[in-house]
Amino acid sequence: MGLRQTSGSVVCPSCGRLVGVKDARCYNCGRPYPGMWGYSNLLRGLGQDLGVVPLILGGCGLLYLVSVVLDPSSFFQAGLLGLGAPAIPSLFLLGASGGVPVFEYDRWWTVLSAAWLHGSLLHIVFNMLWVRDLGRLTAQAYGGGRMMMIYTASAITGFTASTLVGVYLPFMPSFLAGAPFTVGASAPLFGLLGA
Repeated sequence: MGLRQTSGSVVCPSCGRLVGVKDARCYNCGRPYPGMWGYSNLLRGLGQDLGVVPLILGGCGLLYLVSVVLDPSSFFQAGLLGLGAPAIPSLFLLGASGGVPVFEYDRWWTVLSAAWLHGSLLHIVFNMLWVRDLGRLTAQAYGGGRMMMIYTASAITGFTASTLVGVYLPFMPSFLAGAPFTVGASAPLFGLLGA
């Protein structure tokens, strides 16, 4: 059997009832193209989230390791909460956001890339635990593709807001002020939580 099923029945991903591969709608729940054009069995092998959550976990983990390897000088310098902290220059190189990269170096794309970087070992561990839990729940509710769109849009919105507040509202209290450099998956996590 090939990658694509061209005849027969599959299980609707929404309601769990049998539907034809070529059906335009599920007759039970109304989901459009429940057979996913014959690729449902292949896509189901990726999981409910279509492989998006493992992609985020692996991408963040890989970029954390790269950021530490680029400059391991600050790995043990910041105490327990900062244990495993990558150096600022390596985070800047990989796409940290904030007032300095965006306004001084015109690196506007960092509002997207900063969500994949992390500032310490505890930071990445706790963020990835939340991504694992909230990502799967959001993917179940909205689907893997929409979950990734929510994650990306929340990252862009959060880092843009943080950057703008840090530059244009300097009178804000320190816990509300933006930072010269900022990284982490907190903005997209709050987007997933809100969804």
